[in-house]
Parts: sequence; structure tokens; C-alpha cells
Amino acid sequence: MDEKISLEAIALYGDTYAENVLKGFFSSKDKISGPEILNLCNVQQVNLFVIRELFRAWKEETKKLKSAYFDYEHPDVKEALENFMGVLSKNIAIDRAHFAPLLKKAASHALLVIFDPYDFFSMIVTGRNNKLEVEPFREEIKYLKVNKAPLDRMLQKLEEKGVKELSGNEAFAILDQILEEVNFTPEDVDDYIEKFSAVVPLDPLRFYVSKTPQIPPVKAPVQEVRQPEAPRVTTTAPPRQQQPVQQNRPVSNTIQQGSSLNDRLSHEASKPMLAGNFKKIMKIKDSLTINQKFMFTKVLFHGDFELFSKAIDRLDQLDNVQTALRYIDEEYASTWDRDSEEFHEFMELVEKRFA
Repeated sequence: MDEKISLEAIALYGDTYAENVLKGFFSSKDKISGPEILNLCNVQQVNLFVIRELFRAWKEETKKLKSAYFDYEHPDVKEALENFMGVLSKNIAIDRAHFAPLLKKAASHALLVIFDPYDFFSMIVTGRNNKLEVEPFREEIKYLKVNKAPLDRMLQKLEEKGVKELSGNEAFAILDQILEEVNFTPEDVDDYIEKFSAVVPLDPLRFYVSKTPQIPPVKAPVQEVRQPEAPRVTTTAPPRQQQPVQQNRPVSNTIQQGSSLNDRLSHEASKPMLAGNFKKIMKIKDSLTINQKFMFTKVLFHGDFELFSKAIDRLDQLDNVQTALRYIDEEYASTWDRDSEEFHEFMELVEKRFA
């Protein structure tokens, strides 16, 4: 895990790509229709995600249809609404101002599923409020064409078991099992790079950032100090011993096996922290990427997403790093592999929280 996807970089490119597409289409038209959306971008996944956003908007609007006089839950009414949706879908007309955010979101999600499908999978299976509902999940993946096999298999398993909804940790566990079963390999990205680059040049390496950037040590300039010439003496003075030069070092991410996290704290407390290497975060929960949630849950919390969420919430409530490390040491660290990259990455987030 030396590198991680930058959601900010993906969103930035997605916005630029969308703006170029918008500029080309709306230079001659005021509104865009449904058939035009399906053929708008040269990356079909972007077009399908726009349709997905429109479908979501329709679902949200129908939820508002409540009345003391009419039964909107009646099967005949629901069927009529579905037919109405079919008519509406053939009469889509969206101006640029309202269409732009839909296209930008669709472009970013398409880039994510193409270049970092594991993050995308985690986002989908988590659902809302860390709960996966099967019916919305089925609708969600209906618009997915890239790297779809694991989610298709997951839906099949849930339907075979008659599951309607499940918790986040259960969804993570099933997804992890499926990824191993199908021996999932993401689709080749070269064709997508070429298609995106036809609109805006794309270098996928810009989507990734180093998790542990190497900061070269700053060497202080050595000043030559001239000593006054000593008087000549007949005896030979013993050579002067040079005092060791103290150098500031960044906080180490290494925790010795057999030592507690509080031992680490005592060892590190006297070390200055380089501002360039550690940037304080207000809450661990808000700074986590989806991929980090997935990997920390799997490696450190044994696939239990609820346990992971409880730990993060507790850490964000604590007042200082001593208490945080004591909490981790007493509750979890005894079962963690302290040589794993996930462990060191997790502890780095804790340090940044209380920097």
C-alpha cells in the first residue's frame, strides 16, 4: 500500500473532462435529451452514470408523494408511477446549469470504477448508514458496465439467500470472500485512457499519491569557526573530542515488537515533528478514504466493520494522544500485526489526529 488513489485528483480531472464535453455540446444547443445523453461521451460508463443520477432523482421525488387522501402505496398506483417514469424518460430536457453537476459526478464515478474498482466496490456495498439494501443495490449496479463481475456475484448470493438488507460488516465480509472466489482482476485501462485523452489528456499516474512521502533531511550549513592561535607550548595537548551534532528527525512509524503503544509515545514525545511530514487532522473519521476503511476493517478489525466504526468514533472523542494509544493498546493492538503496512498507516492517522 505504498500509493493510494486521490479522490481529489479524480474529481479534478472529472470536472475538466465534463467541462470540455459540456462546452462542445451546449455550444449549439440549449437543452439535452435522453437519447443525446446516452451518446454524449465517448466513455459509455459516464453516460450510464448520468442516467443513474436521473433515476435517483426520480426515486427521491416519488418519496415525497404522500397524502392523507390518496394511497400511493397501492400496487395500481405504483404501477402507474412506473409507467409515468417511462414516459418521462422519453421526454428528458435539461439545460446546461442543471446538467453540469450530473455529468461531473458521473465522470468522477466512472474514473473511480475504472482506475480504482476496490474503492468503488466499498462505496457501493457500504450503502447508506453502513447498511446495504438489496433492492437499491440491484438498481445501482444495473447502470454499471465496467468491473461488474464481483458485484453481480454478490447480488446473486444475496438473492439466493433471500436477503433484503444486511449490515456494513456483513457486506464487507461477503465482498471480500467473492473477490477471492472469482480471483478478480480489474479490466485493462489502456482503452479508457485513450478515450478520455481524446477529450482531455489523461495521465493516470496523477491519480495516485504516496502514502509515506520521503522527506529528504535538511542539512544545516556548516560554518567554519576560526579559533585564535594558541600560544606555543612544549607539551602536546590531547586531541579535543568533538561533541555529537544533534539532528532533528521525523517521527518514526516503527513500533518495536513487544513494546506497548505508550512505550512508543514516551520514546517519540521528545522528538520534534516535521510540519511537512505530519499535517493535523480534526477527525480520523472524516479523513479516511473508502479504501482505507475497507483495508483497516479487513486487516486490523478482522472484517468487522461495526467494530472498526466503534473504534474510530471512540478515538475521535478522546482528548490526547496518550489516552488514544492506551485505548488502542488495551482494546485492539494485541491482535494486530505490527509489521503490516495497514497498522503503520492507521497509527500515522492517530498521530495526525493529535499532532
